[in-house]
Amino acid sequence: MRYRKLGSSDLEVSEISLGSWLTYSGGIEADLTRACTEAAFDAGINFFDTANVYGQGAAETAWGEILSAHPRDAYILATKVWGPMSDDPADQGLSPAQIAKQIDASLTRLQTDYVDLYQAHRFDPSVPVEDTVEAFQKVVEQGKARYIGFSEWTPEQIQAGIAIAGPGLFVSSQPQYSMLWQAPEAEVFGLCATNGISQIVWSPLAQGVLTGKYKPGQPVPEGSRFASADMAVSQDLVYSDATLEAVQRLLPIAEQAGTSMPVLALAWVLRRTEVASAITGASRPEQVHANAAASGIALTDDLLAAVDQALGDVPVTTPTLAPGAQPGILHR
Repeated sequence: MRYRKLGSSDLEVSEISLGSWLTYSGGIEADLTRACTEAAFDAGINFFDTANVYGQGAAETAWGEILSAHPRDAYILATKVWGPMSDDPADQGLSPAQIAKQIDASLTRLQTDYVDLYQAHRFDPSVPVEDTVEAFQKVVEQGKARYIGFSEWTPEQIQAGIAIAGPGLFVSSQPQYSMLWQAPEAEVFGLCATNGISQIVWSPLAQGVLTGKYKPGQPVPEGSRFASADMAVSQDLVYSDATLEAVQRLLPIAEQAGTSMPVLALAWVLRRTEVASAITGASRPEQVHANAAASGIALTDDLLAAVDQALGDVPVTTPTLAPGAQPGILHR
């Protein structure tokens, strides 16, 4: 496993990281969650990404029990705030009161005194951005988080946050990014790189579509993510006849390169120096090890050109709002 510096921080994160979005919030059984997490440690993965909203605390609770058995300096832990945490419509967002409440709740569930990275899961245009930034600064001052990141902010929102925070507070951006979803390359990558902010990307395998296991015109395989109603919530982002056909064109390229489709897809993401880590999900330990094999793989220019040709005009390349994201900025 190779490691990359996370933005302007002193954190060295594994190129492949483990996420808990759909799997560890209830998508798979507790024993598999533990097995996958331990497999990550075995594979050299040191970066674990979760969020308070995953199962409304369930994913954090699961990892709190598992990770707390390891020395705290053996892993880099990231969580997020913004999503709805109860039926109360006020129990969400990025107000100072909500950030203060949710960081404490997350730390309790995660059984730790601090997280290494605390992320705004989305931007909250209903709260003055100055209030949000100051609340995150306070979390850092209190020692409850070492660094701050954000997920799926627009370039304008990123610039507004940096203008208030100054350099050094924000060290990471978490966009959706894969062969099939190339949107952040257009604006976000360059803006963040200029400001010492790395990308830690979600869905680099396009929720499993880039494994090649989903075939055009065929039902989804039993036991796969899209066979589960709980784990197919964002299927429409990446699953279509066009994307499935594009992946079929990629399969012989991976074969000629002597690698698997997941490794090819992850290595493709990691070809960009702006990306510090690719967040992968896993429901079986062997998937963790298979994904980890992508670390350190260099793709030739000829292979990258073949990938581009195979994908054609299928990938999303223009700036696109993520699910739950809203444009706009409120100032006080």
